[in-house]
Amino acid sequence: MRFDSVPKPPPVEARPRDTRGYPVPAITPWHDGQPQFALTDHERSAACARDRLCSVCNTLMPAGPVWRVVGGAETEAIAEALAAGLPYRNLAATLEGPGHRACMLYASMVCPYLARPNARRGMSAARPDELTEHVVRGAVRGAHGAVVGFADYEFAITPDRVLFRFVDLVEFLPHATSDAHLDELRAELARSPR
Repeated sequence: MRFDSVPKPPPVEARPRDTRGYPVPAITPWHDGQPQFALTDHERSAACARDRLCSVCNTLMPAGPVWRVVGGAETEAIAEALAAGLPYRNLAATLEGPGHRACMLYASMVCPYLARPNARRGMSAARPDELTEHVVRGAVRGAHGAVVGFADYEFAITPDRVLFRFVDLVEFLPHATSDAHLDELRAELARSPR
């Protein structure tokens, strides 16, 4: 599915775009006038965390659930916990911040890395470690992904990164290819026009 055929949440429609027309997420750094999609800007991410702003559209997330898109290993862990009737909580921190449900459904379909199981990262992290090894050039998303809702998030801001943890799973929307979420995105946009 072409990215420009996916309906955009209104705040995403208002975001700056790259030369191809892709909306640039709020936490994406710019270098020489070009967005660096596989990287995260520390100050932008910190502002989103502190002010409860969506990491995609940069507008306020109301009190209540937040969403994120997860890849292979985390998708499998959530599915296994739910199948066993167990609660799910990942205590490992992530660099990826939360967003609105509509924004994360949208991101799951238009971001090439999030949308397809065979997609690979195109850019590498500056200093790969246990938190960033999944963003190294060539890393594969995995067989499945998911848009996941959580009751809330926690965060810590260090001198060189913003770390997030998500608490109390409230929704799990798995996918092999994210175009499976197209009807859900349309319904979400119809319910909450902004």
